[in-house]
This record gives sequence, structure tokens and C-alpha cells, in this order.
Amino acid sequence: MLKKLQNKQLFLIAGAGLCAFLVGGMVSAPEVSKLLNNWLNVSQSKPDKLSDADKFQSVVYSLVSQSLPERAAQLAEIAETGKSPDREKARYLLASDYIETDQGQKALDLLTDLEKDYPVLAPYILLKQAQAHDILGEKGKASDLRQRVLKEYADQPVVVKAMYLIGLPEIHDQAISKFPSHPLTWEIIRKRLRENPNQPKLQLILAKYAASEPGIVGVLDQLVKQPQLTPEDWDLIGSVYWENNQFAKAASAYAKAPKTAKNLYRQARGLQIDKKQSQAVAIYQQQIKQFPDDEETGTALLRLSEIAQGKAAIPYLDQVINKFPKQAAEAVEKKAKLLESLKDNQAANAAWKLLLGQHSSSEEAAEYRWQTAMNKAKNRDYVGAWQWAQPIITENKKSILAPRAGFWVGKWATLLGKQEDARKAYQYVLSQFPQSYYAWRSASILGLDVGDFSNVRLMNPAIVPRKRPVPPAGSDAFKELYLLGQDRDAWYEWEAEFKNKNKPTVNEQFTEGLVQLTRGENLIGIATISKLEDRETPEEQAEYAALSKQLTYWQARYPFPYFQEIKQWSNQRKLNPLLVTALMRQESRFQPKIKSVVGATGLMQVMPATAEWIAPQIGMNMKDLDLENPNDNIMLGTWYLDHTHQQYSNNSMLAIASYNAGPGNVARWLQTIPKQDPDEFVEEIPFGETRNYVRLVFGNYWNYLRLYNPAMSELVAKYSEKQPELPQQ
Repeated sequence: MLKKLQNKQLFLIAGAGLCAFLVGGMVSAPEVSKLLNNWLNVSQSKPDKLSDADKFQSVVYSLVSQSLPERAAQLAEIAETGKSPDREKARYLLASDYIETDQGQKALDLLTDLEKDYPVLAPYILLKQAQAHDILGEKGKASDLRQRVLKEYADQPVVVKAMYLIGLPEIHDQAISKFPSHPLTWEIIRKRLRENPNQPKLQLILAKYAASEPGIVGVLDQLVKQPQLTPEDWDLIGSVYWENNQFAKAASAYAKAPKTAKNLYRQARGLQIDKKQSQAVAIYQQQIKQFPDDEETGTALLRLSEIAQGKAAIPYLDQVINKFPKQAAEAVEKKAKLLESLKDNQAANAAWKLLLGQHSSSEEAAEYRWQTAMNKAKNRDYVGAWQWAQPIITENKKSILAPRAGFWVGKWATLLGKQEDARKAYQYVLSQFPQSYYAWRSASILGLDVGDFSNVRLMNPAIVPRKRPVPPAGSDAFKELYLLGQDRDAWYEWEAEFKNKNKPTVNEQFTEGLVQLTRGENLIGIATISKLEDRETPEEQAEYAALSKQLTYWQARYPFPYFQEIKQWSNQRKLNPLLVTALMRQESRFQPKIKSVVGATGLMQVMPATAEWIAPQIGMNMKDLDLENPNDNIMLGTWYLDHTHQQYSNNSMLAIASYNAGPGNVARWLQTIPKQDPDEFVEEIPFGETRNYVRLVFGNYWNYLRLYNPAMSELVAKYSEKQPELPQQ
């Protein structure tokens, strides 16, 4: 059986060294339709200063998605007869391909004097020339070129690559001093630490600049043994432990750090997670006393209410309600539920009224309204359910429950015989919440050609692969490297430039996510990009709102790596490739080496026992299969997904539920849950994990359909333009 992978249970299997990272499948493709170009917001005007959309235009970029043999002839033609700047880009990319295949002389023929015509990448061109000379055995010429980069580009991040390759200790000292955030500087430091671990200054540099890199926890574990660390050092150590989910270790570090509200909170929270409750309470109390008005103190009071027993929690919650408006709604909800558990229904009702009265737009208010609406619907009071759900759509529009409420208003309107109101509700959901699972369900009920649970498996929609967007942050050199698919050099350049990691701008965070995707870090990249919607200041929210209107943002949230493997095995199994992609995104976020705590492996989270069962049925020996190999994993995963579909007469909802929960559970549910309405069936699935899994997978499917199928993109855009009214009860 294939096991659903919980996000909190994900961990990466360590890969190769720093200089051998994976390059993801998110690469450029042929130009898409005029519609998609409009979505990319390409300016038609010609301002005095070219915009990035105008500046970074080239047919060469569209060849990056092709393999080296596939693009060789076209690149050669452009390099020979094309116009500038396409000609220079083609020469650089083709030369890079020749170097990858050890064809040094062919590379040199293209690279000679190219630095003069292609200044944005001039130092990189010189280093490519050096690589070509190395291939030809001309070590002296290669060394001279690296020394030239060292001399002429001393203040640019690219110089670290020359420093690293030259290899002299005194030059490596310069890299550490001037470019501590460059990945090759980290490699220099790691090498020195392997030779002599007792170097706290170097360990602190890694803690500061390489906090998210594999192995950093081990570096910190050595660093904390040093006797001369300052409070500021302990602050840094605590933050890096915290970011890497080492909460108990973070608590110990924060105990020696400056006593700020954040540090005290994290110290106490780390102790609480480590089940040292009495110590945690003492630190929370210290925080409340020293920083009575800080927002972190409101969170501390909420944590104290979790530790307290019964009525003892109420004073803490009341303090939050009265003093900390950002956390007040959460405190009111906790208080109401606590009072209900204590059978004090009168006080509980007063708390719920307070929530709806003073915190009406909160997520907690949305959840209370939704639960009340569902209870009324179960009692067949569809008018009452409609009345309770309606405010969620208007007052809690940013809530995850808003599209769900709008969709069920449509369902309840149908049950009440109000067909026109139902149609308006579905149109409203499709228009206002186009990225949601319920937009797909609404589109299906409205009769659009988007598939339904009963037929989505066999659909084979046209797919236009994603074209790399121009990153909104970073230097021209970084953007050029990124668009040319020079992912390692682009990463080096970006890491050296990105000085604002703790408080990135919206554009910087989006760019960081794009770079993570190119490195094959799809799990982290998707999270980085998705978290942009959580920005709080009005300025940041406005920037996110503008970004989220672009197709490129959503395609980055729903990337399409391993396109060829997905296409091949989906076609062979007669599966909708977008459904396969949707399931893969949910299972592993496209990580080929990821494992669950029970051993489910890779992109489609194939259990080893399942693979052993499948192997002889497809004429293969298990010893010849590698679950961490994307092709093998997708081959096995699609076979099993086809198998689950066959079990349920191609009903994709049941097949997806079975993929997560197993056929035995689905068989029991079919005996106990009414099957007339598939939406009600989904709502009644007893396992919360599987219920959410089904919605998330089909929500993913819908997003891949609306983002990568031009016809559907155009249709959804038309619905959004209509701005339909929400039916009123």
C-alpha cells in the first residue's frame, strides 16, 4: 500500500557534496499563447529604461528545457547566423554544453573574445575558457585566465569561483573575508573544519550565512562546546537551531543569549516541547514580567493556557483577550471551547458571541460559523446552514473556508430548489477563489470540460510546459545565468548577493523560491513561494497581490518537474498526466529521495513492500529497481494508481482515497457512507487525513489544469472578469 506522507514527517536523504546539487525540471519551454503572454504582464510600451520583461527576451531561453543533443543544431545556427544578443547567448550556452561533454576545442572556438561582446557574463566567459583549456590539458592558460578574473573582477561574487579553483590558502582567506555568503566559501570553510574542527570563527560564519544548508546542525553541535562564545553568538546559535526544528537545543542556546521577548519565548517554548513544563512556565512568567506589552508575550500567555489545567487557563486567556488584539480571536475561541468542556454553556455562548461581535473577520470566527453551518445542514436545515455560511464568504474572504462555504451554499440552494442561486454561487466561487479545490468542483457542476470524479482519469488535456520567469530580484548577471539554465552559477551568484535573508522583500523571497526550485529543492521552494501570502504589512500585501495576479507566480507554486517521465508513464497507464502530477505534488513535493517514517519512498511515496508486489507483475526483478530513481518510482506509482482506478471502475475519488488509506478502509466506507452525492461522500470520509488528502490532490489537479492548459486558463480568466454576485439568503 502507498502511504500518505505527512509534512511534519518529511526528511531529506543526504545527497552529494555542495558542488553536485540536483537541477530541477522547472525549465523553459516554447513561447505560449498571446493569452499567457498577457498574463505575464509583458509591457507593450517602450520606456526610456528597458524593463526586465523587455531586456530578457531571447529565443535561446526557450531552448534551455531541451537536452544537450536536442538543442545543439539550433544553438549552432543561432551562434553562426543569429542577431545580437541571441548570437552571444547561443555561443555561451552551446560552449557550456561542449564543456559538459569534454569538447574543449569546440568550446574555445565559441568563447574566444566573447567576453567583449557579452559583458554581463564576461568573468563567467573567462572561467569557461579556463575550463576548456583544462580539458585540452593546457593548465597554464587555464591558470592565467583565473588569475585575470581575480585581478579584473575582485569585487564581484564570481571571483570566489576563481579563488576556489586557484586553491591557495591566502586567496581562500580573501574569499572568507569578502564573500562569506558564497556557497564555495562555505565549501572552503567545511574543508578547513574537516582538517581542524576547533575553529569557532569559521563555524559562526556557517551559522550566519549557511543556516539552511545540510549539516549545519552538526556544525552547531561542535560550536556550542567552545568556551568563549558571546551572548550574541548564542543568539545566532539559538536561531539556527530553531530554524532547523532543534527546539530543545535552541532553548539551551537562548538561555545564554540576550534576554529579549523573542529569545525568552523561544527558550520557554523549546522547554515546553521538551516536556519540561515547570521550567517553561518559569521562563514564560519571566517574559511576561520583563516584556508585558510585547506581541511575543501574548503568544506566551496562550502557551501558558495550554499548560494550565481547567479553569486555571482562563486568566491567561483573558489577558490575551484584553491586551493583545492580534491573538485575541484565538484566545476567545480557546476560552469558549474550554467553557464548553467545563459544561458552562452560558459563559461559552457569551464567548462565542464575543468572537462573532468583536473578531468577526478572524479565521476563528470563520471556523465557528462553518461548524455551525455544517451542524444545521446535517439536520437538514439548509436555510440555516446557508445563513451561517454566507458571512464566511463576505467577512472571512481570505479564510481557507471561504471557497468551501461558497460551494456548499450552491449545494444547499440546489436542495432548496433555487437553481439560479446555486448557479450564481458556483460562478462566484470559480471567479473569486480560482485556485481552490471548490473552484474545480464548481466548474464541474457548471458543465465545464474540467473532468469529474468519474471521468478525470481518462482525460488527456493539452499541456504547455512552464517557461522560466525573469526573477524580480537580483543582478543582471544572476538573471542571465538563471534564464540560460546555468543553475549552479546562478545559485552561487544569488547566494552571494542575497544579504537580506532574515527579512526578505516579497520579490527577494519569490526569487529565492525560484532558485530553490532550480536546485531540485521543490519541497522548500514551494513552501518559500507559498508563504508569501502570509505577509502582514499593507505594503507587502499589496506587493503580494500584484505578484499573485501573474501566471508565473502560480506556476512556481505548482511546478512541473519530471515532465517527460510523468508524460511517458501516464500515457502508458492511460492516466491523466495532470492527476499523476497532482498526486505527486501532495505525496512528496517532487522530492525523489524523500522518505516517510514508515519507509514510503520518493516522488509517489512507494512502499518497498508494494514495489516488491508490483515488480513481478510488470516483468521486473526488484533488485533492478531503485525507488529513489524518479523513472522507476513513477513507473511503479502510476501502475499502482492505475490498479486503484481499476478497483473502483475508474472513479478517481475512490482511487485517490484508496492510494492514501488503503482499499480495506475504502471498502468499509462504501458500506457506511451514502454514495449518491460524491461531495457529501468526501465530507463524510472518517479519516481526517484522507478527507483532506482527496481535496488537496484534486485541488492540485485543478491548478495544474488551469495553469498549464491555455484553453482553461482563458476560460477561468473570463469567469474572473464577470465578477458574479453572491446569492443572498
